[in-house]
Amino acid sequence: MADEIVQQIRAGVLKPGDMVPSESELVERYGVSGGTIRKGMVKVRASGLAETRHGKGSIVKDRPPVRLRSSDRFRASHCRGGKAAYLAESEQSGATAKVSVLYIGPMEAPEEIAERLGVEAGAQVLARRRLYFRNGTPVETATSYLPWDVVKDIPELFGENPGPGGVYARLEDDGHVFAEFVETLQARSASKAESSELALSPGAPVVHLVREAVTEEGRVVEVCDTLMAADQFVFQYRIPAAD
Repeated sequence: MADEIVQQIRAGVLKPGDMVPSESELVERYGVSGGTIRKGMVKVRASGLAETRHGKGSIVKDRPPVRLRSSDRFRASHCRGGKAAYLAESEQSGATAKVSVLYIGPMEAPEEIAERLGVEAGAQVLARRRLYFRNGTPVETATSYLPWDVVKDIPELFGENPGPGGVYARLEDDGHVFAEFVETLQARSASKAESSELALSPGAPVVHLVREAVTEEGRVVEVCDTLMAADQFVFQYRIPAAD
């Protein structure tokens, strides 16, 4: 029951501001007890998609998507202003953002990541894994992989808060000036573990994005492996009509 309601909200069948069917309606529809329905509604509310209002019942929450602007989100001015990309774009959408750090430390580079970084598979890299929330709901996981020789003398990158402007600002402070960011996107269904981590229905659509941060010397100094709830993001790209 809970999964069906969550899926209806994500699919737009139940829209922001709509009332979730009442307990009596759900009892009749599913043929179960009121206690079972109440337990299911706990799961629906835990998804962050609905909230209970005293005397009214449960209502679908408004969840405007975060808009990603590839030509804007990594502007140097954001770093100079002390804003990491996710916080800057969330602010632009009027959302409240939170970042939870899950892991920071050494890790053996997976084969695909090592190839992108230009290091040997299994070489030691610094991994920074985060879970991002918007208005209290998990919407994105991201793991950054950075070459050990680049980060070993930048102590801020081993802390939960790398300081104003985030990881990219600290890398530029150390002389790694960025020339471009290369992103590869793939839409697919979430695995069971991914659905659980992002509070999604099983098999819900997600966007898998891998980003390479490339310096003026042509070196990739970070690979960020990101998974996003597809209904929470709009991707906007500016493509110059060059000769």
